[in-house]
Amino acid sequence: MRIGGMETPTSEDWSLTTALSSESRDFLICPSGDKVCVKELEGKTIGLYFAANWYAKCEFFNQVLAKEYIKLKEQGSEFEIVFISSDEDNYCFEIFHGKMPWPAIPFYDLQSKRGLTKKFEIEGIPTLILFSPKGELLQTDGVELIERYGYEAYPFTSDKMAELEAEEKARHASQTLEKLLVCNDRNFVVGHNQQVPVSDLVGKTTGLYFSASWCAPCSKFTSKLVSIYESLRRNKKDFEVVFVSLDKEQEGYAQCFNEMPWFALPFDKKTSKTLSRYFDIRGIPSLIIVGPDGKTVTKDGKYLINLHSEMAFPFTEAQMRYLKGKMDEEAKKYPLNIQHVGHQHILKLVSENSGGGPYICCECEQQGSGWAYQCLDCGYEVHLKCVEEVDKEVDEKDENGDEFCVVSST
Repeated sequence: MRIGGMETPTSEDWSLTTALSSESRDFLICPSGDKVCVKELEGKTIGLYFAANWYAKCEFFNQVLAKEYIKLKEQGSEFEIVFISSDEDNYCFEIFHGKMPWPAIPFYDLQSKRGLTKKFEIEGIPTLILFSPKGELLQTDGVELIERYGYEAYPFTSDKMAELEAEEKARHASQTLEKLLVCNDRNFVVGHNQQVPVSDLVGKTTGLYFSASWCAPCSKFTSKLVSIYESLRRNKKDFEVVFVSLDKEQEGYAQCFNEMPWFALPFDKKTSKTLSRYFDIRGIPSLIIVGPDGKTVTKDGKYLINLHSEMAFPFTEAQMRYLKGKMDEEAKKYPLNIQHVGHQHILKLVSENSGGGPYICCECEQQGSGWAYQCLDCGYEVHLKCVEEVDKEVDEKDENGDEFCVVSST
């Protein structure tokens, strides 16, 4: 039997207790240096945590996991985590393990660590694999579950996952802008010199912009979003943006908000965390688009802005179909093959159905999708808008005899 592409261990040929031990070791080590007998884990829900000190994503997730672990412990839950290190040396292992409240396989036991890594086909970190009290494999995507549901995902069974997904679906079905943005006795968002009732935003297309001062990509995208926002406002479009800060301190929040012409939620880490979890924010910058009816239109606002600029508004599926149709018509005006000055090989006109999926244009370094000029030899790809015809008269042929036009950069 397989779960998530991974062979499920059975009680007949595999034991979690045995896998966490070795011929010379029947214990795990705590950050304090104390030893814990592996048999003490029997009858508990167990998470095998593969991570390393040198990887920033592990450092970030470790903080999240530790908080949720402590909450479960405070509730009396029979849950334990075992750290399996991918660190480069014992010093780094001890530094990282010192930030954890759970035991680990000793760093020197390379055979046990390698055996578990191979057994569960670990290809990336952080990874959290979850087992039932009987040692049965429950989930291989524990990192995603903890980031999405926190301690509420416990005991990680399929029934619990179905329950959480049903609750999440119901919340999204009844979603309104007020339910998203109104919190306790606060029913407003803030401008730079004013408070605006959330009710004033109802009926508009609203972007919830998750960003932070410490995030370099956020600063770059904020500049682009400001330009799009101001263009849409000049053209009388009912579009508003609300900044949701993921900064840890008020100072960072203020620094970030000072660069923005729109509204913001007052600095409140609890509210920001709740919204981040609700929309399953995995990275920033992130732009969630909420429609005039208060329902989520798309979680890919950033991608659509990068792809279509202000033409993405109002971000609906109907608008995306319109833009695709428009692009298809425009593509008919372009030659099938070109020699672009930025590349040595012939570039071929491709569509979404023939290789022109999402890409980063090698000319302008912006996102693209659908139609493109692509090098079939090395993957070089450019927007149609990033090339222009120099001579509309066909004067050359490629090695296959197909006609092409010579073009240069715009």
